[in-house]
Amino acid sequence: MAAKARASDKSTLKIPSLLYERLGQMIEGTGFGSVTELVVYVLRDLVSTHGTSGNEAYSPEELDRVKERLRSLGYL
Repeated sequence: MAAKARASDKSTLKIPSLLYERLGQMIEGTGFGSVTELVVYVLRDLVSTHGTSGNEAYSPEELDRVKERLRSLGYL
């Protein structure tokens, strides 16, 4: 990966088709024009808040919630 990425540089991210379809349904009637816009928004938000809490370790309860969410999305 290049040290400096230009704003016009893009990469492809593969996600399960069912998840893509559900996200498409979820954005209907919102300000998001595409699933890509939603995913970029969510990932930017995640990256911007990463490490800002001062505590980078997850509690056992947080880990359980993350695992359950990943399970519900079909990743586990």
